[in-house]
Amino acid sequence: MKKAVIFYAIVSLVLLSYALHAALVGAPTEQTMGDVQRIFYYHVPSAWTSMILFFINFCASIWFLIKRDVISDAIAVATAEVGVVFCTVVLITGPLWARPVWGIWWTWDARLTSTLVLWLIYVSYLILRKYATGGQTQVLAAVLAVFGFLDVPLVYMAIRWFRTQHPQPVIGGGEGSGIDPRMMHALLANWLAFMVFAGLITFLRYRLEIVTREVDAEHAKRALHDEAAFGGAQ
Repeated sequence: MKKAVIFYAIVSLVLLSYALHAALVGAPTEQTMGDVQRIFYYHVPSAWTSMILFFINFCASIWFLIKRDVISDAIAVATAEVGVVFCTVVLITGPLWARPVWGIWWTWDARLTSTLVLWLIYVSYLILRKYATGGQTQVLAAVLAVFGFLDVPLVYMAIRWFRTQHPQPVIGGGEGSGIDPRMMHALLANWLAFMVFAGLITFLRYRLEIVTREVDAEHAKRALHDEAAFGGAQ
């Protein structure tokens, strides 16, 4: 297992390095925005990766509500945490890109607002899991995750359903959409690298969650044993 993780980490590093070169060197400079457009190669793949992680969280949460098993709950926690990280990257890179292009850091249009709401939902999910003490915390968190995922299609479709300041999609956006093949290569290379890296971090977080639960269960078992022994001694 350890060797497999190390190999996977090396693959992630290689892909991230190649994707960085493709974004900064391989892709041509955009004529209108200039080099600031290169944020696109990190902004968009981060958004796609976060949505996929939230989808996995959605599926794992539904499965947990049906089966109440530890594995699906641990997967839900791991994917939510990593998804929030990538969604945070989206919310940081977006304003950094918008400022020199739009002249403002932020505007409350449908795409930006729904993305912020999505981030807040999953941050709330993580806060609930960490600080709630009731016996139904996992169930409540799973229900929140299921309903929270409904915002993901809204984020994706916002620029298709509403008139927004956010740029229209360059892939599948209809007539006039599309980008230079070298830009597309850089975009997909970064998405692949981000997905592989996200898979590595999610797996490590999942394993940590499983080990943590095993340790907590062992501590609880020993506490009950010690309590019973102390009671018997009295």
